[in-house]
Amino acid sequence: MSEPRKIESNIPGMNRRERFVEVEHAENVGETIKRIISYFVHEKILVIGMLGIVIFGTLCGVYAPSLQSKAIDIIAGAAEGSLSRVLLFMLLTYLLYSSSQLVQGLLGANLSQRIVKRMREELFGKIVDLPVKYLDTHSHGDVMSRMTNDIENISTTVSQSLPSLFSGVLTILGTVAIMFWYCWQLALLSCITVLLTVAATKILSKKVRKFSRSRQRLLGELNGTVEEMVSGYRTVVAYNHQDITVDEFCNTSDSLTKAGIRTDVVSGVMGPVMNCIGNIGFVIIAAFGGYFALTGLISVGVISAFIVYAKQFSRPINEIAQIYGQLQTAIAGAERVFYVIDEASEDKTGEALAEGLAATVDFRNVKFSYEKGYPVIHDFTLTVPSGKKVALVGATGSGKTTVVNLLMRFYDIDSGEIYINNQNIEDIARDSLRRNVAIVLQDTVLFSDTVRNNLKYGNENASEKQLEEAVEMSRCREMIQMLPQGYETVLTGSGENISQGQRQLLAIARAFVADPKILILDEATSNVDTRTEKAIQDAMQLVMQNRTSIIIAHRLSTIRDADIIVVMDKGRIVESGSHDSLLAMKGRYYELYMTQYAGFAT
Repeated sequence: MSEPRKIESNIPGMNRRERFVEVEHAENVGETIKRIISYFVHEKILVIGMLGIVIFGTLCGVYAPSLQSKAIDIIAGAAEGSLSRVLLFMLLTYLLYSSSQLVQGLLGANLSQRIVKRMREELFGKIVDLPVKYLDTHSHGDVMSRMTNDIENISTTVSQSLPSLFSGVLTILGTVAIMFWYCWQLALLSCITVLLTVAATKILSKKVRKFSRSRQRLLGELNGTVEEMVSGYRTVVAYNHQDITVDEFCNTSDSLTKAGIRTDVVSGVMGPVMNCIGNIGFVIIAAFGGYFALTGLISVGVISAFIVYAKQFSRPINEIAQIYGQLQTAIAGAERVFYVIDEASEDKTGEALAEGLAATVDFRNVKFSYEKGYPVIHDFTLTVPSGKKVALVGATGSGKTTVVNLLMRFYDIDSGEIYINNQNIEDIARDSLRRNVAIVLQDTVLFSDTVRNNLKYGNENASEKQLEEAVEMSRCREMIQMLPQGYETVLTGSGENISQGQRQLLAIARAFVADPKILILDEATSNVDTRTEKAIQDAMQLVMQNRTSIIIAHRLSTIRDADIIVVMDKGRIVESGSHDSLLAMKGRYYELYMTQYAGFAT
């Protein structure tokens, strides 16, 4: 499945100007429609029921003008029969027609919600199985737009447009059939308008499809801008970027407005054009119908029926023309949804990580690049002994976090191997690997749930005793006790109702509850005060005993007692050893240490 799309990248080294790259792809409307139809297969009974109601309503709508024609002929004396009985049948027919329209609407709404539910669940299931790389290289707002706006467009189309489309097609077929039955000469003349309608629809529909796709793309970009501004609002305000942000938003909004106006204008033009063509049809019926009546070919009642049928014939054509833009928008939205659904899921196959407490990690000649041709890790070789604590230090951009990403298999290496207890991690199932690794990031992520459920996120089966021990070791018992409902306090807005330092304490406690073989701390204490940091460091000594630990730190005071300190620079290991031995070497680590603690210029 293909589409024009915006790509937002969080890859290091890519600036803001390069974050959005326009990619043109060919459309595949036919395949998209087939995919949409496949969702209807799961709702056969509902679809059959709705089609039955549509057919019944169409028959009532087509039959009613015939009764009107007969009634007029009875009044004019051109036909015999009971006028009251004909009028009663006509009233009953119109009541049944109206009732069928009501039932059709109810069934259509039910069908749309069932189909959209299935599609939404499939899309969300795909999103949670996507590789980290995909979400790092695509606008989060655009992905959210596919889940909300595009799915909603499909829902509206299924509940409103598709029933109207089915009903319209059947009405056209039924009306044409009965018009030919009454007077084929007048029917052929009336069908001239069909050729005009088809020509106008073909010309206008191309523009509608083009503009609707552009509008959906820009809407996704706009959502991405808003999501980025809201999530980073404090940074925007702190740097006085409100005006710049507003300008960026307005530029995107202006483009979206123009695309929306073009789409609505072209879609709106269809209605008047179809009305004009319909009026031409009325003129044809009036002129030739009168002539045929004078020659005795048809009766006055038939002319009356033809006028109703002509209107009934043109109405669904007009409706189809009106909803064509909506159909195109829904198809474009479905294509965007299927584009994500068709993305390759993260490969979760592999063997389980071997049981046991030991967890020796070996990096062997690892090379990696986020973008081909721009390597960020070069020939990286490192052994993290089981139960030992290894610290990675270095300047920003030296590749420390990337090493952790490779160990977690958020990204796959370009060459080399990474082993855990002589098991290549490429042979280990990602689920098994990540169950045995706990990570605390500098950017703390909590969920809108209770404190208890956040702590048990990595280990749902954790006992109350394990929970209490983790809370005690991470020094956040007092903080939890101060919350309104303690463990049952709901964290709103991903933890926005507590401080950043408190969020980080909970993230550390969550890692302790997971009880992993390998513990990764990426600047885990960067947002807590010095006193709390010291208490956490003391607690970590207990937690990290007999546990393989990898620590990324800029505060060198936090890793002085590490068994091995690895100094990185531009994706390479330049020094390694203990704190004292590295200071004695007076190399890169010595410079970093003295810069922080001896007042050297940075």
